[in-house]
Formats: sequence, structure tokens, C-alpha cells
Amino acid sequence: MHVDHLIFATGPDGLKAEAARLADALGADYKDGGFHPRFGTRNHIIPLTDDRYIEVVEVLDHPAADKAAFGQAVRARSDMGGGWLGWVVSVADIAPFELRLERSAVPGSRQFPDGRRLEWVQIGIRGLIADPQLPYFLEWKSDDSLRPGALPGEVSLASVQISGSGDRLSEWLGIPVGDELDGVALDMVAPRGTPGINSVTFRTADGGTVTI
Repeated sequence: MHVDHLIFATGPDGLKAEAARLADALGADYKDGGFHPRFGTRNHIIPLTDDRYIEVVEVLDHPAADKAAFGQAVRARSDMGGGWLGWVVSVADIAPFELRLERSAVPGSRQFPDGRRLEWVQIGIRGLIADPQLPYFLEWKSDDSLRPGALPGEVSLASVQISGSGDRLSEWLGIPVGDELDGVALDMVAPRGTPGINSVTFRTADGGTVTI
């Protein structure tokens, strides 16, 4: 189980401005990710080390955004002003999670600006919507070279502070979770309102830390 990426929903300034702001804070670059035709969203990518990345995502005025759970989740977070929407773990085989959650994974894809297509299956978005401390699960279907984690990055993900319950997170993931997962420190704190990601700390290329 790999901590794959973090999702940041855009605020009123829009996708490009939000991605540029985050990249500048981290001393990093961002890339145009492309359009999710099934979800009615588009994104920019900030590459990190260790096959991870930040997905900065914007909902579009598109019929799919009203039907797809992911589009609904992005719209709801953006309507609140934007910010950390959630986190994602990738797995080698999503079938056990389909069995445990008693539903089928949903196929996803993203069209690159140059026409290439990235494909995956995912499950657990509605779990995230109901309880934003929970990640959703993803199994990549495309070749490794197409995955966002393959982009070179110099900033690493150090820790995530989450309002929620370690027991609930362990139950959801199906494994015991302590103070770290896949080399990422998890700081679980008692919710003061809605559960979810409070802040994320990164190690920058110059050895410093930045918390967003």
C-alpha cells in the first residue's frame, strides 16, 4: 500500500493560479495534467519524490461533474474556498477492496495535452465524502512511465496532520496504522469539527520544511 498523492481543490483564483502558488511555496514546478472526461475535472501536477505528487484539481462546467462522485467532491470543497480535499493510496490489486466495500471500482482516465491517455480504477470516493479523513484507493492500469509519480521531483512528503481517528483509519485501510504509513508520518488529532486533512508538511530541496 503506497501513499500515492494528495488532492488540493482549487479556490476562487482558479487552477493555474492555485498550482503556481503551491509550487512557488515549495520551490517546485507544476505540470499541466489534463482533463478527466469521466469526472468533469481537470488538474495540474506538482511532482514529489518517492513516486508521489500533489494533484491540484478544478471542477468544470461539465455534465459529468454533476454525476461523478469525484466531481461532486471537488465542487463541494471548492465551494468552501478550496484546500486539501483528501489523499489517495495506490494498491497492486483493488479486488480485495471491492470485496470488502461491497461495490465495484470505477474506471478513471486522464487525457494528456499531447493526446496520451492515463488509466486507472478507483474506489472509496463516497467514503471520503462522508468522512474526509479517509483516503480512497486506486490501482494504476497504465504503464509506469505515464503515471504522475514518474515525473521527477525534489520535494518530499514528510507528514500529514489529519483530524480523525486512527482506529477508523485502520479499519478503512484494513491494516493497523500507527504514527506512519509508507514512510509518511501521520499526525492524527481529535476532530474539532469536520474530519479531514488539516495540514501537510514537505521537505524542500534545500533541506527546509514547508507546511501548507
